[in-house]
Amino acid sequence: MVKRSTYSSSSTEKQENRALAILRDVFIANVPVRKNNFRPKCIYVAVMLRRMMEALLNKDAMDDKDYVGNKRLELSGQLISLLFEDLFKTMITEVQKTADTLLVKQNRSSRFDFSQYIVRDSITNGLERALSTGNWDVKRFRMNRKGVTQVLVRLSYMASLGHMTRISPQFEKSRKVSGPRALQPSQWGMLCPCDTPEGEACGLVKNLALMTHVTTDEEESPLISLCKCLGVEDLELLSGEELHTPNSFLVIFNGLILGKHRRPQQFANAMRKLRRAGKIGEFVSVFVNEKQRAVYIASDGGRVCRPLVIADKGVSRIKEHHMRELMDGARTFDDFLHEGLIEYLDVNEENNALIALYEWEATPETTHIEIEPFTILGVVAGLIPYPHHNQSPRNTYQCAMGKQAMGNIAYNQLGRMDSLLYLLVYPQRPLLTTRTIELVGYDKLGAGQNATVAVMSYSGYDIEDAIVMNKASLDRGFGRCIVLKKYTCTNQKYENGASDRILRPRKNEERERVLDDDGLAAPGEIIRHGDIYINKESPIETRGPLKSAAALADVKYRPCAQIFKGTEGESCVVDRVALCSDKNNNLCIKYKIRHTRRPEVGDKFSSRHGQKGVCGTIIQQEDFPFSERGICPDLIMNPHGFPSRMTVGKMIELLGGKAGVSCGRFHYGSAFGEPSGHADRVEAISETLVKHGFSYNGKDFIYSGITGCPLQAYIFMGPIYYQKLKHMVLDKMHARGSGPRVMLTRQPTDGRARNGGLRVGEMEKDCLVAYGTSMLLYERLMVSSDQFEAQVCRACGLLGYYNQKLKAAMCTTCKNGDKVSTMKLPYACKLLIQELQSMNIVPRLKLAEA
Repeated sequence: MVKRSTYSSSSTEKQENRALAILRDVFIANVPVRKNNFRPKCIYVAVMLRRMMEALLNKDAMDDKDYVGNKRLELSGQLISLLFEDLFKTMITEVQKTADTLLVKQNRSSRFDFSQYIVRDSITNGLERALSTGNWDVKRFRMNRKGVTQVLVRLSYMASLGHMTRISPQFEKSRKVSGPRALQPSQWGMLCPCDTPEGEACGLVKNLALMTHVTTDEEESPLISLCKCLGVEDLELLSGEELHTPNSFLVIFNGLILGKHRRPQQFANAMRKLRRAGKIGEFVSVFVNEKQRAVYIASDGGRVCRPLVIADKGVSRIKEHHMRELMDGARTFDDFLHEGLIEYLDVNEENNALIALYEWEATPETTHIEIEPFTILGVVAGLIPYPHHNQSPRNTYQCAMGKQAMGNIAYNQLGRMDSLLYLLVYPQRPLLTTRTIELVGYDKLGAGQNATVAVMSYSGYDIEDAIVMNKASLDRGFGRCIVLKKYTCTNQKYENGASDRILRPRKNEERERVLDDDGLAAPGEIIRHGDIYINKESPIETRGPLKSAAALADVKYRPCAQIFKGTEGESCVVDRVALCSDKNNNLCIKYKIRHTRRPEVGDKFSSRHGQKGVCGTIIQQEDFPFSERGICPDLIMNPHGFPSRMTVGKMIELLGGKAGVSCGRFHYGSAFGEPSGHADRVEAISETLVKHGFSYNGKDFIYSGITGCPLQAYIFMGPIYYQKLKHMVLDKMHARGSGPRVMLTRQPTDGRARNGGLRVGEMEKDCLVAYGTSMLLYERLMVSSDQFEAQVCRACGLLGYYNQKLKAAMCTTCKNGDKVSTMKLPYACKLLIQELQSMNIVPRLKLAEA
């Protein structure tokens, strides 16, 4: 049954030995065979078979394959080392082949051993390639993984934090199965229930919750000897009869069977005592599985675990004085851990725990108490105020949009050279904050502004979530942003010694007005579409032998100036110019070009509750409604956005923000925070409002800006934190009359970047057919696309050609031009006919009189 191995050292090896070697090293490779003793492996196989039989006979014994459990969250170290070894081997063989062919060409007999010289460079290059492309191809394991590495997103501070806590699965996104996408109960407290993308990756790409810790590997041998001291009986010494005594449990350590234990519960308790005393690592987990009659011990890396407060018979170990010491800074979190007040549990061990949400809910059976309920949410979902008052998909939408909000990415953002950077000019911290915002430092690097919002219908330009904006607010800087783009250019050296050169600008040349005397654009200059920002020339001859200095002086150059392609009619500013050298020691010039934008019709905004909207119109402040205190809103939101979406959290945010402005403190809206005091109650907020002379329900008496008369209804108005998203109409606006075409089909190119056409698709065609606008349809699908005049022979129905010399149409098949007609058809159709002819399928065109 054994196939011949391509890697075997000697070809004379006996088949039996090879079968034995495969059983020893390949079959269930995680169970090691020492001194040819196959008994542990045999018992492991027996346990596997027994589990399978149990699953067949008893449906309760079936495992849930979507259970989070002790799944590894990374490539194991062993696999990585094997990958590198393999990449390294392939590289050396490739290089050696090249060297050998070179030697053959030079007729040299001695073989040159390259490996010693190539090792360092080839590993570096291979690793660079694997890490930069993210494609890991290992021939030995037939492994082709795409997207192993990802580039950290730097759109906003939240996007970076969210990306660092992301978990990407090794599961195909295209399969339409609901199991792995569903929210599993085992994800409680480990993975965030809100933060997942919509669309095909929904539920597959997850994010870690706030307090989750991912473990690293611990040394195994001390733990194994400890288990044996605590009464684990070695499998070697037990007979089959002793293995099956009714009350004994298997002890499984990191997937290997260590032995049996007669009193599993006692053993587990002893291990936990040692862990709480700090004698063994805090991330070692002990899990007694009654159903499978086994004790699982895990100390490997890549498991997720989270901290919980230990409770003795329902009484928390953390007392008032501990918390006071923590407040004073005399204690840290680690002290709590080492003194056995808090411990880390992984998903498996959580199954043996009874966890109370709050101290006052604990019963005598309770083993642990949650540190704080809002920690079941992740970093990005923690920004939402009062998320437990919103309909759940809205929180998921906000998790996706919070990563697209413009703000600040870091304190050193203006000194960085990112390829694309969106910055908000006046970022503010939210008036209604949450504990998570303070924990992750979002209040230091906010991505939004507190806008005074009036919830009312105004002008009809606010239908379907559009928002009406106040021009005076925009003049003062509301929603203003800066877009910084990086442009790079390399001054290359060529093999014949010539290199690119930069020339001084010519006088009175309009396109070169931004250039300094050194031929580079000067910082602070206003640069427009079509301007030259590097006046560069390249040598025409670049190949051949090295030239002398005298010969280099005569090299001919051709102009290849770098031209700035911006938006027509928009002016940008050269922010900074940096000169550096790349790894081939060429001069590299980097430009950062700055564009300040103010909100315009079509820009996208969103509050923190998944309520997105585009700017529908901008109205002068004098036409805006105003309250009796003279307060004018910054934006007006349509009330129809509330009933079907049920984002009650947004209404409470408005109340809390209004109370915060009037009494001068930040109100809190942490998830599930009302019982523990991490969220202000609506009753308390209303009392504050009434105390400061507002209505308890946040509504104001408002005058119309157009008539000056009071409005017939009270208007719900107050501050809400709004985010400006990176989708701006300036980057998306696109139209085209005529322009570039694709060579092959002669149809317009696609996409805005290539100045492409706007496609009339299958459904648009149906609309035009329904209206009976046949000439418009003809124009869209033929004249504006790829109309072509073809010569067709009426006799044989094949395509002919037009002979320019004879000024007559000819048919290639009939060898004459008697019956050739001219007709118009799409060029793509003509191409299809010719491609079919090349495959011996002959379509003939039957023509009738038009």
